[in-house]
Amino acid sequence: MKHPSSVSLVEVGPRDGLQNEARRLESTDKITLIKGLIDAGLRRIEVASFVSPKAVPQMADAEAVIAGLPARDDLTLIGLVLNMRGYERALATRRADGGGINEIGCVAVASNSFALRNQGQSRDESLSIAGDIIRRAHGDGLSAQITLSAVYGCPFEGEIDPATVIDMARRAADFEPDEIALADTIGVAVPAQVRDLFGSVREAVPHIPLRAHFHNTRNTGIANAWAALEAGVATLDASVGGLGGCPFAPAATGNIATEDLVYLLHRSAVTTDADLDQLIALTGWIGKKLGRDLPAQVSRAGPFPPANLKEAKLKAGGVQPERKRP
Repeated sequence: MKHPSSVSLVEVGPRDGLQNEARRLESTDKITLIKGLIDAGLRRIEVASFVSPKAVPQMADAEAVIAGLPARDDLTLIGLVLNMRGYERALATRRADGGGINEIGCVAVASNSFALRNQGQSRDESLSIAGDIIRRAHGDGLSAQITLSAVYGCPFEGEIDPATVIDMARRAADFEPDEIALADTIGVAVPAQVRDLFGSVREAVPHIPLRAHFHNTRNTGIANAWAALEAGVATLDASVGGLGGCPFAPAATGNIATEDLVYLLHRSAVTTDADLDQLIALTGWIGKKLGRDLPAQVSRAGPFPPANLKEAKLKAGGVQPERKRP
């Protein structure tokens, strides 16, 4: 199957990745993480969520983190908001120098049970509130997109009818979001489902760009990402080190790892702006800060071919490898 020759990455580690961690990072460490991601080539980063600190204490310092991030014309900082109160907080981070949140991420949940636990809203309420936020954001000059979450399955209701998701996508399109994402929030999808659902949603809303978000709970996340590419999706979410999980979804594990996805894409001649070596180094750093090994596999195995093999081949050919200056 044909697939895009280049892919845009949305890095979700600082928000989706950290929100479920038992160890809370200092704001300065979060800022260092985000700046490291920028140095690694990531330009669209979900940096925080504006939710109740009681519900998600890891995100209580959203404003402090954003205040420490640079203002750059080539940088998109996404803030996740679930209600108008959260939107007002996100809007207040805007600065005179152009810094602060410049893209709003909204969420509508395909399962009523999960929506009530995750957002305190029904499925229809979450969609309606997202629509109000999108319209308000556009009026304030911000881009705004919506993620339809738990589209392949719910831990409380089981299977989600694809017709429900397609109907939600059509209704979401009425709000004119800049993008619609389909999220396998609890990691139950397989590639055939991914290709089918994205194909159906694209037919339903052909004028809205689509994005894919996968968790690796059942070890199908990377395969699902490739299936999304085969369905024509050119924007994928990932989380450095495979950080992630949902506080409201039992047994949900991390997002697909950014470096694992980048390895797959680059070795498949699909270009991104990400630097694999820098992502691997950043995973090592954040793992030490969190006090555990992260699930990303490429960070454990290393890139291929390994650097020492490259040097050995150069020497065998009578060429001295270039050495970086200290």
